[in-house]
Parts: sequence; C-alpha cells; structure tokens
Amino acid sequence: MNIGQKNILGTGLIRLLLIICLAISVQAQGKITSPAKKPLKVFISVDMEGIWGVVHGNQCSAESPEYQLARKWMVEDTNAVLSGLFEAGATEVVVNDSHGSMRNIIASELDPRASLISGSPKPLSMMEGIDSSFQACIFVGYHARAGSAPAILDHTISGAVIYSIKINGIEMPELGINGAIAGYHQVPVIMLTGDNETCRQAKEILGSDLLALPVKEAVGRFAARNFPREKVLADLKEGAKRALSSLEKFKPYQLKPPYQFEVNFHNSNQAEAGLLVPGVKRMAPRTLSFSTQDYLEGFKLLRALISLASGS
Repeated sequence: MNIGQKNILGTGLIRLLLIICLAISVQAQGKITSPAKKPLKVFISVDMEGIWGVVHGNQCSAESPEYQLARKWMVEDTNAVLSGLFEAGATEVVVNDSHGSMRNIIASELDPRASLISGSPKPLSMMEGIDSSFQACIFVGYHARAGSAPAILDHTISGAVIYSIKINGIEMPELGINGAIAGYHQVPVIMLTGDNETCRQAKEILGSDLLALPVKEAVGRFAARNFPREKVLADLKEGAKRALSSLEKFKPYQLKPPYQFEVNFHNSNQAEAGLLVPGVKRMAPRTLSFSTQDYLEGFKLLRALISLASGS
C-alpha cells in the first residue's frame, strides 16, 4: 500500500467515524427531547352484586361455599376491564375493592399492572383512593338502588338499614352517591357494569354518554339470565378500551351545593340513633335530614349515620 492509498484510507475512516458519532448524537438528542408520556390514571370501584354470574346473597358472603366462585368471577370481570384500559394507553390504574368487608378480590390473580386497595373501614369507602390526579373512573359489578325491580340484589349501601337516600331531591343508588364523589374531584365516570336495571339507572343519573354495559338481565331479585361468558369478557375489554379512547366526551357528575341529604331508614329506632349527631333533623319517624356545603363532609356524615343505625 503506497502513501496515497494510506491517506485515502485514513480519510475514509475519519469520515466513517464522524458519521457514526453524528448518528449517535442525533439519536441521543431524540431521546432527550422526546416528550414524556402523559399520565392517564384510571380509578376502578368494584362491587360484587353486579358481577357476572352473581344472583344471590349467599354468593357474596364469605361464609358460603359459593363465595369463592363469585370471587373468581369478580377478578375475571375486573381483569377484562384492566386489559382494555392498558391497551387504550392507561399509565396507572387503581382498583378499590368495594364490597362488604372489601377483602374480596383475589390480589394474586389481579392484573399485576394494577394496584389494589382492600380492607375496611376506609374514609371514602367504595371510593377510597380517588383524587383529582385521575382522568377517569369506572364502576364494575354495581347494583341498582333499593326498591328496584326486577334487579339483582337491589339495595343502597346497607340492605339492613337503608330504605332510601335522597340527595338534592334525587333518589340515589350507590352509583350516584359515588359518582358525585368522583365529580367532586373533577373525574368523570366513563363506564359501568352490572345488570340491565343498574345500567338504566346509571344512564339516567350519570348521563347518556356513559358506557353502561350489562353482563346479565335480571329476572327477579335472585334470578338473572347471564350472558355468554366469553362474550361478556370480550365486551368488557373492548368497552373499557373504547370508553378511555373517547375520554373527551365524558363530563364529571356534579351536584350543586348546598347538598341536602334525606335518609330513610327501615325502622324508627335506626333513625333515633342518628339524632345524637348535631345538625341532623328528624323529618318523619324513620327519616333524617341534614345539609352541608361540602359534598365529602356530607358523605362522611351519611356513613356515620348508617354506622350508628347499624348498631342500634
């Protein structure tokens, strides 16, 4: 190799090295300047009576042999929704176990990408964990308000204590009470699952844009036609994906202050227990009322009245 050839080879190597360095620099700059993924947080409250396959209170009670199967269905319904949410771009999902003792969801079988809040008591009960950092809220396995028919296991918060709850004149199921908590934090409820009557009530109260997905059709309080399992799971996944992908069309559910609560108990002695609380008035033998300017304060007072009535 002569000197000229060496010079040409050296120049070529230098150019190649410069090109490689430039490519590395551009790639590094691209990584540095590319925008971070925008947080997309979703809160899920999961009850049990509206889960696919559940038709009787025995299935929702830890003392019953049927309970373990209902827990399995509960986590399957929840995982189907989670799968759709993560496919739609959710960056964080918090699941709150919202039935009874709130220790129902089998933690080891829940989608590992989600976090789980379990146990009771919790300050916000079925809505524990929600705040203004979330972009969406979903209700899974919810049921209709007390006195609905036909509807699976209809009740409002406590079947043994509460006959009805009105807020600002609206007779509320749990979905409305909890939907207003989400709205307090400016978070829209975008999807709900349960029986057909629960879905009807959800659209009536939370708005027609809500994706209300029935997993069963109530025949009576303890009987339902459960839709084909595989189709239900597929619909739950696609529904969650579709709802989160259309987030901009949903609005938070908000009531206007002052918040006027009217609580109708099953028995007069249950109402009498609540008279121990300052600011609570007796409107009828079984009916108490109170007013508040802050919705969360009103909700916590409502829960306190129910706790007092439960021990009366």
